[in-house]
Amino acid sequence: MDYDEYTHMLKMLRQGADMARGDDTAKLKGLVAEWVNMDSEATPDPRIDCDDKHYRGFINDACGRLLCPAELDWNDPIVKAGIHNRSDGYLVTDLSFPAFLYERYTANAHNLEEGLFKGKILVQAYKAVFTSPSSAKDVEADGDGADVTASNRRAQKSCNGIKVKKHVAHIIRMKKVTPRSIAYIACQVRFALSSVTSWRTVDGDFDYVQFWRAIVDFFEKPPGRTARRRVDMLIEWWTRKVFGRRGRDDISSASKATMSVNALARQREELADAEFDSN
Repeated sequence: MDYDEYTHMLKMLRQGADMARGDDTAKLKGLVAEWVNMDSEATPDPRIDCDDKHYRGFINDACGRLLCPAELDWNDPIVKAGIHNRSDGYLVTDLSFPAFLYERYTANAHNLEEGLFKGKILVQAYKAVFTSPSSAKDVEADGDGADVTASNRRAQKSCNGIKVKKHVAHIIRMKKVTPRSIAYIACQVRFALSSVTSWRTVDGDFDYVQFWRAIVDFFEKPPGRTARRRVDMLIEWWTRKVFGRRGRDDISSASKATMSVNALARQREELADAEFDSN
């Protein structure tokens, strides 16, 4: 491959990535508004327009609550005023995780890892992008995610033999959630909640690139074995949420040991050891 072919290939790949991101952005623009409008804990008044972003962001109370830095309390009038005025100590930057990343959109100041990356709207957006908007309705129960295997079969052919659209996870053969895909969706949700109408990497004091890196680093650079185990458990939680629980995940070690494949392997080892000892 010569240089011109190489640069052309890179250009085409970038164009494809930009188009995919644009499609996801357009999809989530309306869906995120619908989800916020239906949220019993943050129902906006007036409701968010699914097509117009100008009244989102911090001028909208429901969006502001979700975008608010996790270490601040959006219900405090002083906090709201500080964010609106961009006062010292209230600047919204990529150095703060927004509340929407947290379970029930609330962080524990004494344990900021608790509930992080379990925000309902984050999971909904992930499923909408990777496994279809309809699957985003099912995010409440742990382990009751979309049955992707069944969905894949349906995607091959409908009952009358007509091919139907495959979801993204099926197309790219994605079977588990990855840290970088979570970071990507977090950026998309943050943008959807904002009042900015066209994509940009820097929104005021907030840098999306640094935000993405902070999330990736949380997963890929844990400080020690204990933190690594927590990260692994979080990824397992995400995979169950998005792709569903497999029955084999619940099989105990004792049950696995009695199953014929493992039992046969153990018997063969015992026979080999007995033969060795007899010689």
